[in-house]
Amino acid sequence: MADSDTPDLPRLLPDAVHRSVKPGTALLRLETTHAREGILDGAWWPRSRDIGAELPSLISALTEHLGPVTRVGLDGSAWDELPTRVMVDGRVVHIDSFPVGDDTVLITRGERDHFSLMLVPPDTSPDAARAAMARAVRADNVTEAKQILIDTGGDMPPTPT
Repeated sequence: MADSDTPDLPRLLPDAVHRSVKPGTALLRLETTHAREGILDGAWWPRSRDIGAELPSLISALTEHLGPVTRVGLDGSAWDELPTRVMVDGRVVHIDSFPVGDDTVLITRGERDHFSLMLVPPDTSPDAARAAMARAVRADNVTEAKQILIDTGGDMPPTPT
């Protein structure tokens, strides 16, 4: 598919990374062309490990900017329970359990267009989550999600205050 054949879909760019980032936030750098330079297309910081409560809002946000999401791939061991599908905004979205690691979520639009999101653990401190998400959405990022989380302290639970 040539770039001229790519639909002109709205995109979220990383200009909002310095705003307040709270659990439940998704920061996205979505390129709908084949010339993606970074290895991650965005980051998601869910509030909990309850996929039934967390996934619908992510899918709704992605659908608004990408069009219909057909599949979500994630590591089943990272969630309390993992259904095989969820209904979001009247559409069935299939959920695939892969040993991708609990630091990555794979999103499929259509049959061949894949987006990779870094998954920030729900119990990550706000500062570490903000730093990890900002790094993940950089267009020139070539660091894997797991290493970003280690580098920013996002792989460790927050310290009690």
